[in-house]
Amino acid sequence: MTYKLLLSLLGLTVVALFTASLLIGVADQPVGASLSALFGGGEGPLPMVMREIRLPRAILGIMVGVSLGLSGAAMQGFLRNPLAEPGVIGISASAALGAVLALQTGFATTFALALPLSALIGAGGCVALILLLAGRGGGTLTLILAGIAVSALASALTALVLNLSPNPFAANEIIFWMMGSLADRSFTHVWTALPVMAMGWVLLSLTGRGLDRLTLGEEAAASMGTDVKRLRLMLVIGVSAAVGAATAVVGAVGFVGLVVPHLLRPLVGARPARLLFASALGGAALVLAADIAVRLVLPGRDLKLGVLMALIGAPVFFHLIWRMRGRT
Repeated sequence: MTYKLLLSLLGLTVVALFTASLLIGVADQPVGASLSALFGGGEGPLPMVMREIRLPRAILGIMVGVSLGLSGAAMQGFLRNPLAEPGVIGISASAALGAVLALQTGFATTFALALPLSALIGAGGCVALILLLAGRGGGTLTLILAGIAVSALASALTALVLNLSPNPFAANEIIFWMMGSLADRSFTHVWTALPVMAMGWVLLSLTGRGLDRLTLGEEAAASMGTDVKRLRLMLVIGVSAAVGAATAVVGAVGFVGLVVPHLLRPLVGARPARLLFASALGGAALVLAADIAVRLVLPGRDLKLGVLMALIGAPVFFHLIWRMRGRT
């Protein structure tokens, strides 16, 4: 399969799943009526459902999938490890900590954007701390260790907040938010996350050539004109912007950045630059498909997107580990 054909098929899949996401929901309506309500204008419950509930949910599904898939491919290319994913550097955990603190303190109720902004601040603090720990001359191993340390600290602080929470309702809201979901999102969340995500997408897309050269090793990449330190900085900031913004608006959704690049890598000849764009489309398709499945499997029980992705991703992760046994 050629690279252009692969991108075309993934793009068509995303379009089909986006359309299905708009048409599938609790309010079971004919396709013609739904599309007429979406594009034809008018007042009433169905136009409001289509424009204010389903449309932003589907758009966010694409945005989150692109962010997670692109970040996962970039992390795996930079670390030269197919088991790497965006959570390695602690962005998701730190963004979740910022949101948890906003929920616990009541700051999230002060205005509509308080929760996602708090999560973005948490992700930004994670970037600053990682860069401080890794240092300007730190290598790949130092970056991984710094990310693990920050992730462990953020997870511990999140658990501490839950443990000391005097309000059971706040604790319950925190738990449900951390499961990740696209439900009940609006265009406010879309416009809040889009500028930050777009900055992350641009930075990560610019790392393609450097990641290709990095497959030969850091010294070889440097001899070919790649500034490895600059590449690392672009990657950390890009992943932080994309994943931090995604976590800020939908909560914690894992395994997309691990599963999608792994499945698509053989189809792009294991070239990191090509894997970036393929994984972006693949991530969008996977998140949209999972969100549709959430609505179909248990429509009345509010199954969370993050829970379903963990159920899908964990077996794939086990399969990866099984295949890598005995390899150096």
